[in-house]
Amino acid sequence: MKVAYILLILGVMLSGNMIYANVRLPNLYESNMVLQRDKSCKIWGWADKNENVEITFKETRYKTKPGKDLKWTVILPPQHAGGPYEIVIRGKNTIRLNNVLFGDVWLCGGQSNMQFNVRQLANKLADPIKDNNDQIRIFTAGISVDFTPQDTLISGVWQKATTETIQDFSAVGYFFGRYLQEHLHIPIGLVSDNLGATSIETWMSPEAIHQFPQFEKYYNEYLAPKKSVKQLNEAFEKIKPEWERNYYLNGDPGLDEKWYSPTTKFETWKTVTVPNYFDQQNLSDFHGSVWYEKKFDTLKHHNGNFYSISLGQVDDYCIAWINGSKIGETYGNQNFSVFQVPDSIIKAKDNVIVVRVFDAGGKGGMYNMFWDTELAGEWKMKEGKKIDSSGFVRPKVANANLFASPSILFNANIHPATSLSLKGFIWYQGEGNASRAEEYQKLLPAMIKDWRLQFHDDSLAFLLVQLANYYAESVQPGPSEWAELREAQSEALSVPNTGLATAVDIGDSADIHPRNKKDVGERLGIAALKLVYNYDTIQTSPVYDTMSISSDSIVIRFKGNPKLITRDKYGYVRGFAIAASDRVFRWAKAKIKGNSVVVFSEAVNRPVAVRYAWSDNPGSLDLYNSQGLPVLPFRTDKWKTASAGRVFEFIP
Repeated sequence: MKVAYILLILGVMLSGNMIYANVRLPNLYESNMVLQRDKSCKIWGWADKNENVEITFKETRYKTKPGKDLKWTVILPPQHAGGPYEIVIRGKNTIRLNNVLFGDVWLCGGQSNMQFNVRQLANKLADPIKDNNDQIRIFTAGISVDFTPQDTLISGVWQKATTETIQDFSAVGYFFGRYLQEHLHIPIGLVSDNLGATSIETWMSPEAIHQFPQFEKYYNEYLAPKKSVKQLNEAFEKIKPEWERNYYLNGDPGLDEKWYSPTTKFETWKTVTVPNYFDQQNLSDFHGSVWYEKKFDTLKHHNGNFYSISLGQVDDYCIAWINGSKIGETYGNQNFSVFQVPDSIIKAKDNVIVVRVFDAGGKGGMYNMFWDTELAGEWKMKEGKKIDSSGFVRPKVANANLFASPSILFNANIHPATSLSLKGFIWYQGEGNASRAEEYQKLLPAMIKDWRLQFHDDSLAFLLVQLANYYAESVQPGPSEWAELREAQSEALSVPNTGLATAVDIGDSADIHPRNKKDVGERLGIAALKLVYNYDTIQTSPVYDTMSISSDSIVIRFKGNPKLITRDKYGYVRGFAIAASDRVFRWAKAKIKGNSVVVFSEAVNRPVAVRYAWSDNPGSLDLYNSQGLPVLPFRTDKWKTASAGRVFEFIP
């Protein structure tokens, strides 16, 4: 993930107050937008106290006034698909929304495989006739974080789909929308609202999180107080000078002797590896300040007149200098320490970065540089001020891991969109929760139900992408966290009005971000045509239904008795494993018999269970339906899995 993008997110934490002098709209309401057809649509914004607001649409005028919170709302009646229309909002000023269409609006959520944009495709698949489509409108939400639900997104612009505008849009989202538009011949609106490397709990509302005991400590610490990032920052700034003077900065030899100066004799300091915690650097039970130094030449992340520097996550606080000039400071063991450094500070060679890391209790250190390892490696280290952590006052600060802290992405990025009427959601996420797949079985259905509640519409479709094949192909059958996560995704189909498109056969063993996003988007489109638009002639991936034991074989049947085919020219069916009561799985042979599959192995005389494509990467698969969609991975057993018992853990 780009450092500049993270800086944009972190910058939200210091944003100022909004001023409502005239009629204003959230940025989700703009020219070129798509509003949901056949449903009432909310238009809202802000205005001065007692200001008369008038909305004109199709020669009908709607009048309203703002409430005590300075917000006003108008509900437009349901409209059929079509347009373009103009919506005019008048108060002290006038806003015109031009080229507005009514059609189906879909929100595209998840992590990096949904965020992955068209520009990143290996095969650009350029098609000017299809890509320059006025009937497809796209909106990419700017991402921010917060502990309380927000009304507006930090940024975003509605655009008509062209060969240029789609380049920075979600590739899966775009191909899904294009597939629908080509088949339905109505306007399609796509809102891309996602962030790479994120876990599902970041996208769940505080109400949804509160249902689960593993989130209780985090909920009580950060969500229950209902204090926004802005409020926490303002409160901290008020007490910061006195706290620094009494607890944080006083009595540190590193500050008194200016260890941040490039002239310091760093060669006398210990050599350590970063990232790491103190106890991995022979500093067990040490609390207080530890100073780190590293020399470097050039930096790769440059934006305008600034370089971007990441120290990853620091436990608990840090101050950083380059060539003797202070470049920034951070507070909180979950926050990412990312700084913009002016060109004037950086030299062509022999730069010196010095970091004062302060631990207030528990672990300490620069401990996580997973998304930017530029400064990882060998550093020099020296102990500074040692404290008794039991007497140290830890101020309340805005402290959040934007990839893992529950609800912070829902609050800042999904909640602002809940005023929109939608047709449904597409969701590509799960990699960030693979190690907790059993927990995901409960979190995913809870999020689906809660999003529908938050958007005030139980009918909203929810379409999932099942994880692609990844890592090396297994030599022998065995445990697989990714297979368990795929199972959790399949089990979410028990929630009404959900669909699934698997990518288990079109991934890349060497890349967690497979480049084939066109097939993924179109498989989601197929699921939508079947589930949402009631295309009876459409088939989706076959789903396991029942098994029966026949002598030394197991017969597998699928829901709806789909017509099965094998793509292997010899008629083989790969990917099956079979086990007896000893629970040891062995590779099996399989053959199609009618609408069933017969599975057997000479090494297993009394089989009791079968697994199919149960692996991080099951390799080449050849069991499909006549529509060309692969059978979903499955297992017939309910034996304990590798992720059993693992749940979210809050580290204060």
